[in-house]
Order: sequence, then C-alpha cells, then structure tokens
Amino acid sequence: MDTKYRAQTCWPLMAIGILALLAPFRAETQTAAQPAPQAAALATHVTLDQAIDLALKHNHSLQAARTLILQNQAQEITANLRPNPVGLIDEQYLPFFSPSAFTHDYVDTNAVFDLGFSYLIERGKKRQRRLEAARDQTSVTTATVTDDERALTANVAQQFVAALLAKANVELAQQDLTSFQQTVDISQSSFQAGALSEGDLLKIKLQLLQFQMDLSSAKLAQVQALASLRQLIGFDAVPENYQVDGELTYENVHLNLDDLKMLALRTRPDLRAAVLGVQAAQSQYALAKANGKQDLGVTFTYNHLGGVNTGSLFFNMPIPIFDRNQGEIARTRYAITQSQELSTEQSSIALTDVTNSYESVRTSDEVVQLFKGGYLKQAEDSRDISQYAYQRGAASLLDFLDAERSYRSTELAYRQALAQYMSSLEQLRQAVGTRSLP
Repeated sequence: MDTKYRAQTCWPLMAIGILALLAPFRAETQTAAQPAPQAAALATHVTLDQAIDLALKHNHSLQAARTLILQNQAQEITANLRPNPVGLIDEQYLPFFSPSAFTHDYVDTNAVFDLGFSYLIERGKKRQRRLEAARDQTSVTTATVTDDERALTANVAQQFVAALLAKANVELAQQDLTSFQQTVDISQSSFQAGALSEGDLLKIKLQLLQFQMDLSSAKLAQVQALASLRQLIGFDAVPENYQVDGELTYENVHLNLDDLKMLALRTRPDLRAAVLGVQAAQSQYALAKANGKQDLGVTFTYNHLGGVNTGSLFFNMPIPIFDRNQGEIARTRYAITQSQELSTEQSSIALTDVTNSYESVRTSDEVVQLFKGGYLKQAEDSRDISQYAYQRGAASLLDFLDAERSYRSTELAYRQALAQYMSSLEQLRQAVGTRSLP
C-alpha cells in the first residue's frame, strides 16, 4: 500500500522535474524561431547617405578592388626579402668501383670532402629600390581604389535619384488615376441622368485606360530602379522589398567655377593616382639602374683532403661587358615621360569634367526655374478650370481631356527636371571629387 502511494506521489514530481529540464530548451527554440535582429534591421527604408555607406561596405566589385591593396602590400614583403644562402657539400674520389679499396685510411687520406655555404651580396641597393618601388605601387593602387569609391558613390547617388523619380511618378500616376476616376463616376451619373451622351462617356472611360497604363508603367520603372540601386548597394545589404527615403527637391546652390576647378585639382583621387604614378615610374627607373649593378657572390667551404682540414674562400662577379640592363633602364626612363604626360592629361580631363558638370547644373537650374516660375501653376489652373467648366456644361469634352493631358505632361516634365537637376549636382560632386561643394 505504501509502495503504491509512493509511486503515485513520485510521478507528478518527476513530471515537474522533466518540464523544468525542458524549459531552457523550449526557450532556446522560441528564441531561435524569432527573426534575427540584423535581418529585421534590413527591412528599413534607405536614405541617400545610408545607400552610399552600404555600397562602400558591401559592393562586391569595390571589395574585389580593395584586395589589390593587400596584394601590393604582400609584394612589399617579397621586395624586401634578402637572398637565401646556398649550402654546398660534395665528396670526391670515393672508390665505388673498387670495394676492396674502401678502407678508413683511404677515405681519410685520399678522398676529398667539401662543405660550405655561398651567399649573394646585392649591390646598388637593389633591395631598398625594390621596396621603394613596391611601396610606390601600393600608393598608386590605394589612390586608384579611392577613385573607384568616388565613381561608385556617384553611381549610387544618381541611381538613387532615379529611384526617387520613379517613386514620384508612381505617386503622381496614382493621384491622377484617383482624380480622373472621380470624373468617370460623375460622368456615369450624368449619363444615367441623360445629361451626357454615350459617346462622350466612352471617350472618358477610354481615357481612364491611359491613366491605368501610366500607373502600371510607373510601378514597373520603380521596381527596375530599385533593383539597379540594390545591385550597386549589394544584394546582401538590403532586403528585396526595401524602399528609398527622400523626395525630389530643389537645392539652391551658389557655385563659382574657378573655385570648383581648384577644389578638383586638390581632392580628386584620380589626379593623386596620376601624380603618384610619376613617382612610381621614377622608382622603377632607379630600380632598373640598381639592377644594372653586378652582384657579388661569396663562397666559403671547409675542405678535407689528405687527412688535412682546410678552408677555401671564393668570390665571383659577372663581368658587365654586354648586359648592363641598358634596355630596361631606357624603357623606365621613357615610362617616366609617359607618366608625366598622362598626369597632365588627367588634369585636363578633371577640369573638363568640372566645366561640363557646372554647365549642366546651371542649365538644369534654369529649366527648374521655368516650371517654378509659372508653368507648373498654369497647367494646374488650366486643368481645374477645364474640369469645372466641363462638369457644368460650359466646356467640351475634348477641351477637358486636352487640359488633363497637358497637366499630366507638365507634372511629369517638372519631376524629370528636378531629377535632372539633382543628377547634375551629383555629377558635379563626382567631378570635383567631394560631396561637400564650396
């Protein structure tokens, strides 16, 4: 009886203990089932600055280019290495074909044993010149990768503007469709009341199809713009359903062309890479001249001959009668001239980029001012007046539809003008080499 009672009492206690042991496992399972904070953080809207930062961190082409810096730094290690010493050993006059003569006395008195080391002494400071040339090449590569970052930043900014334009066009198309849908509803009521002919009603409904097609095209353009921007940012940096934050805005900037040119000459990394390229070419020329110096080989050997232990010291150096590295010296000298010409040409390209970008900003600014100066308001007023007059029978259907098309075209053109102006500013920032314009 007591045994049965104890068994009935222990089972609940054992069940409670098992549940207590499983509680941490269930907690870990529930924690694992929850989405990772990083994954949840990806599902956010992206601003322009965030898009640029993500691209600089996650763009695979840029990451691949940055490995070139590490490769050049590894080549610096190779360039700074000294030659390895060479070990020498030989045994001569061993009686392999006369085994009977293979005695200890014969080996000690007649065989020859040599043991030594040789080392190549580099002359002309070759190792220092190699290291200097490798470091200069690393500096050129670093400046080139920085220029890749400049180009990527400009591409991301312009694609971001394209995404903003696509988003604005979707919003406009949706507003136009909603507004015109109200016109269709009013026209349907007028037709049922006998105040509108069936032909005019069909024309209005056909016009509605155009608005629906505009909305579909705008949504497609938005998807494509976001996909192109995501490719630049990095597919693993943002989720597929991300959105861009921002609006098409007009930023009034006061620019001076001469100041922009001077700033470009100071900040553009491609110009710095060109200047460093001249320095790297000079280092290669110095290395070529150093390689023209003949190296000295030194060998010391321990010799055992006739029971006597001796030492030998050898020196050898090529006689520079024919090969003095003349061809490489001449080539690197011409390479210095080539680098200098390319550096000058790169400066001209930079100044041309600044001039063209400055004029593009100025022209785009004039176009935006035309819209803001009255054309945008006039198109909206014309549409509203025609709609009001048509609904009260004071204007024809064709006049109303024409005013609606003009308003839609003007709004689209205004958004494109804003996007062009913002893109021109981004091109100017790329041409100058910094996002901070003076």
